[in-house]
Amino acid sequence: MADIRRVAISTGGGDAPGLNAVIRSATLASLNRGWEVAGIRDGYNGLLFPENYPDGGVVNLERESVRGITHLGGTIIGSTNRGNPTAYPVQQADGSWVEVDRTHELLGRFDEHGIDALITVGGDGSLTIGNHLHRHGLRVVGVPKTIDNDLDKTTATFGFDTAVGFATECIDRLFATATSHGRVIVVEVMGRYAGWIALHAGMAAGAHSILIPEIPYELAPVAETIQQREARGAKFSIVVVAEGAAPVAGEVSVKGKAVGQAEQLGGVGATVAAELERLTGKEARTVVLGHLLRGGSPTSLDRLLGLRFGAAAVRALDEGHDGVMVALNPPAVTYVPLAEATDQMKTVPPDCDTILTARDLGINFGDQMP
Repeated sequence: MADIRRVAISTGGGDAPGLNAVIRSATLASLNRGWEVAGIRDGYNGLLFPENYPDGGVVNLERESVRGITHLGGTIIGSTNRGNPTAYPVQQADGSWVEVDRTHELLGRFDEHGIDALITVGGDGSLTIGNHLHRHGLRVVGVPKTIDNDLDKTTATFGFDTAVGFATECIDRLFATATSHGRVIVVEVMGRYAGWIALHAGMAAGAHSILIPEIPYELAPVAETIQQREARGAKFSIVVVAEGAAPVAGEVSVKGKAVGQAEQLGGVGATVAAELERLTGKEARTVVLGHLLRGGSPTSLDRLLGLRFGAAAVRALDEGHDGVMVALNPPAVTYVPLAEATDQMKTVPPDCDTILTARDLGINFGDQMP
């Protein structure tokens, strides 16, 4: 491996609390090794469209650049979940769209900026792109980032703890209004095709039903749970629904799909609320937490994990690793091949202890009568 003189940091996909902790840690660890650090604006857009940025799309990160950012949400260099450079959408004269592979153009921009290695911070999409660039000769280390906690080969991803904590607080608040009005409140949370946020926040807050993608649901058992609570004098119920949950023999609710972007999930909460109102005769309301789960200051756990991941990524480069992702394997942070990290999604095992505990508590998952 050639010596590293200049390393780049890119943050892609949806933002997550803890990103700035990674940027600060990776920057300081690199500077302490005598390396220069470049921050690429908005994923790879700073390299592909430098004319759109006053600073040319690539900013030098110094100690002053990352001072006091660990507690901040978002990312100081920006992010995007559109425009995969390996299949970039380009509109033709007739209005149709085609996908163009801009890999070699992007690699040329890395060379122009004297970048010897890349630390890519993102979820499965960003890490898949990183692995593609690695296979084409760029030295790459990935850092797992997603509030959904659905990346394989790592015990946890930063952003998840913050999202669960805020969702739990919101559900706690909804208990008060649900109790006051004797309503059913359906809370829709993010998570895409994994139910980690819904499960953990729902359990922590004491929800009465939790619907997750890993367990196809029917609403008759949920309605029966609500009616049994009513008979016991509990006139309210809280139902937590993951955005990717789907009924038995049904499909995931999709709001839409923009060109060059993954499909946007959502709407299942409103559907569930309307059907429960019909089945139970009780007033049902929907609350969609949505992007609120991405914002705000990261918890101490997510700050620490971000700092550990950022420093570990720099250590990996210093030790000669390439094409790997840093991963939490308690108590250590280890390295796993990028190809393995993005090979499959980490979903909630239906027989895991958390699910078993929830069932013992009487929480209904829409798959069996209470």
